[in-house]
Amino acid sequence: MLTHLDVRKRFAQFWETHGHKEVPPIPLVPQNDPTTLFTGSGMQQLVPNLLGEPHPLGTRLYNVQRCIRAQDIDEVGDNRHVTFFEMMGNWSLGDYFKKEQIDWLTTFLTQKLGLNSTRLYATIFKGYTHVPQDTEAEAIWKEQFNNLLTKDFYVIGVKEVTVNTSPESGIKESDRIFYYDVSKNWWSRAGAPDTMPMGEVGGPSSEVFVDFDPQGALGIHAQSRFAQSPCHPNCDCGRFIEIGNSVFMEYVKAEDGFFQPLPKTNVDFGGGLERILMAIQQKQDVFETDLFWPIVQTISSDYSHHDDERKKHTRIIADHMRTVTHLAADGIIPGPKEQGYLMRTLIRRAVRASHNLHMDVTQLDEAVRATQKIYAPVYEHVGAPRIPEIVMDEIRKYQNTLISGRKIIASFIKKKSHITGADVFNLYQSIGVPEGEVADIARSLGATVDMIGFEEAKRAHASSSKAGSEQKFKGGLADQSEQVVKYHTATHLLHQALGDVLGASVRQEGSNITGERLRFDFYCAHKPTPEELVQVANVINQKINDALAVRQIILPKEEAQRIGAKSFFKEKYPDMVKVFMIGASDETLQMLSSKPIITPRAPFAYSIEFCGGPHVSNTKDIGKLDLYKFEKIGTDLYRIYGK
Repeated sequence: MLTHLDVRKRFAQFWETHGHKEVPPIPLVPQNDPTTLFTGSGMQQLVPNLLGEPHPLGTRLYNVQRCIRAQDIDEVGDNRHVTFFEMMGNWSLGDYFKKEQIDWLTTFLTQKLGLNSTRLYATIFKGYTHVPQDTEAEAIWKEQFNNLLTKDFYVIGVKEVTVNTSPESGIKESDRIFYYDVSKNWWSRAGAPDTMPMGEVGGPSSEVFVDFDPQGALGIHAQSRFAQSPCHPNCDCGRFIEIGNSVFMEYVKAEDGFFQPLPKTNVDFGGGLERILMAIQQKQDVFETDLFWPIVQTISSDYSHHDDERKKHTRIIADHMRTVTHLAADGIIPGPKEQGYLMRTLIRRAVRASHNLHMDVTQLDEAVRATQKIYAPVYEHVGAPRIPEIVMDEIRKYQNTLISGRKIIASFIKKKSHITGADVFNLYQSIGVPEGEVADIARSLGATVDMIGFEEAKRAHASSSKAGSEQKFKGGLADQSEQVVKYHTATHLLHQALGDVLGASVRQEGSNITGERLRFDFYCAHKPTPEELVQVANVINQKINDALAVRQIILPKEEAQRIGAKSFFKEKYPDMVKVFMIGASDETLQMLSSKPIITPRAPFAYSIEFCGGPHVSNTKDIGKLDLYKFEKIGTDLYRIYGK
């Protein structure tokens, strides 16, 4: 049986055989991107390239990207939903298109991974007002299935499906291709064609599904709440699971509202490693694949014999401990805001699930260590020894919160004979005590509890939170507003000025930019004094007043390092990198572009840094920068704010 390590290796070998270069994955928290809390897809770092900007590595790319999507956190507990996952992706930037992509994808799945072709299904775009049906993809898929399925008399069936309904009849053996509308098989950063602004690019997509119950022997569909309707790939009954999606970017919206073909078309493919493993390891449960099973075994040695409720709690613990391990590895710590808040939420949910299983919370430490053992061979920093203590420290704090919280709840309830749904939700939300315990304490003290009102309050909060989180992801670095671009360039000046004033020990630990301010985290061997911070601000504003040109150049990574380019040490970089130089002359840029630099000759510029984000063209465009807040966030770790 192929392991996750085998699949990673074969994926890399396959796409490299077809001329692709590996794009190093970015951290779980993308740098200098205020539009998203987490990296949510492999294409996130490539949005500028998919929109036309050349990539230093060329037109054929691939990678495996760690991602987090927390919008569907309440779905975790079934056989397939997770918060952390790895997206296997390949891209064509104006190179090959539908025929090559579909052919290579099916070849990889069936010949390189050994997936049974009779379990494969494809979905395609059925068209929209001004966008035609994707008959090209249909013809290609028909050819693929006729080649894959060896029956000479095989005639591939094609069905059109309306979302939230099923085909008029059940699936026949020959039904392999399904047409869906824009809600399922269309991609643009702005959503459906009607919502796309003029100049926005988009295109149809084609998803690949695997049938996990082809003979009906497992009764997956029969046990589903959708069992009264005939089944189809997108019916959500659990029988079919999507393992990959190819987006074909081929249109641009014109001024008249119609769509015109792009002069260069792109392919963006993403396939979840966890779900692909389910298919090739023939598991109906993602938690039984080798990416999860060692974690599950630390929670329960008899998982396979659990009822659905016990399996749900076990899955929640395994998923959440895996996710927080990766968050801790990337420098996130539990806290009250943004990434830290999700980490704290996941830990608390895992603790509550462990209570439901009547297990000792110290076992959660074993789940973290099992996660490290699985992933350290792939991502070395996930094996850092500090990670279990970070997680367990938060668990201990939450245990203490529960003890004190119960006393607060009891005191609150003694003053009221009826506890409203809003009361329950506020206690649950502010103190962190599960709603069931709030209700139990209330009833034990003779109070009535409105649990229906609690569910309504919870749904309203979830809807509001989801709307906010969806605004946090628009395709990666979507906010290229004037102020964000200014702050982005200012972080380069700040990084260099900190080194100038505080010395060579300064090292970037992270950054975050919004339209209101910039935030920069850094390591320094000594705590900066107030006088040094004033000096840093003076250096930055002097460089702004000097009106230095901001230029970009693409160089081999080793050459960029030789000329002193700064980098974010937590990121991996490709062999060819984009470098931004502040204060470089035209002669310097021409010299660097024309010949390799063997012996460094400084200074080439005031600031030289690896970076892929948007920048102003001249430092004078930034305007005066005030460093208004400074704080210590760890041992020799500091955070500085500017606006």
